[in-house]
Amino acid sequence: MKNNGFSLTSYAWLSIGAAILTMGMKTVAYLVTDSVGLLSDALESLVNLAGALMALAMLKIASLPADENHSYGHTKAEYFASGLEGGLILIAAASIAIAATERLITPHPIEQIGIGLAVSLAASLVNLFVALVLLKAGKTYQSITLEANAYHLMTDVWTSAGVLAGIGAVVLTGWTRLDPIVAILVAINIVWTGVRIVRKSIHGLMDMAIPQEEIQIVRCILEKYTRPDVAFHALRTRQSGSRKFVSFHVLTPGNWTIDKGHRLVEDIESEIRRSITNVTVFTHLEPLTDPASWADLYLDRVDDCTDSKNSTNH
Repeated sequence: MKNNGFSLTSYAWLSIGAAILTMGMKTVAYLVTDSVGLLSDALESLVNLAGALMALAMLKIASLPADENHSYGHTKAEYFASGLEGGLILIAAASIAIAATERLITPHPIEQIGIGLAVSLAASLVNLFVALVLLKAGKTYQSITLEANAYHLMTDVWTSAGVLAGIGAVVLTGWTRLDPIVAILVAINIVWTGVRIVRKSIHGLMDMAIPQEEIQIVRCILEKYTRPDVAFHALRTRQSGSRKFVSFHVLTPGNWTIDKGHRLVEDIESEIRRSITNVTVFTHLEPLTDPASWADLYLDRVDDCTDSKNSTNH
């Protein structure tokens, strides 16, 4: 689909352009002011650039269609982008903390504050605009990569606000150590952001279930079709990037024709696809009266034949 290909990668290019622009602006601000807080801002923009480049690569892979070796598609590739971005954030946080600690021990006066603040403020406005655009696109196309990138940029905006506040405090108090103290607080904030992004990526790679509100939508649809001669069980879901997978078993009377059972599951699958975007639905039709139908409520089926075979060997 186009919205998983060209459109999403064009948003990644927007993020790349913004990262290059803001990194240049914040580097100029640091060179002019010699503020370690502004240096921390510039380093985070470097992380933004690396994350945006990784996002571009993974979005291209995620847009590839299913093939013989990847029957369920390539959408899970998005988690690698967010995972790497989270790791880079943690590395940048460590670098900022080291630089800030050195400046805390050996304070240095901040120069040309007015110019530095103006340049940093302009860079923050660029990040804010791009973050809002990416966040809207990420929610529209259900792309975890664009959402992670947007939230990271938004964190960068708040980080810049903290740095500006630190420099302002130095101007008002004359206490130069406030600058590295703010930089250390920035590093702590970046660590939290990095851990959160990495955790979300791990959940995705571990086949976490789709959001609870969407699971509830599925349950409501199944309840709508439930009656004395039709039941459902073994509902399972998982998220893979923007793609969602839902599977469950449909139990009907054993004397139903294949055609009648097929029409029922087609109606159910169709309603779920209309209610949830980017979803793939798998159903398994079983007879109500067959004991084997109730042996697969769990991921690993309870096999009576295996149990009897084991008892024979003893």
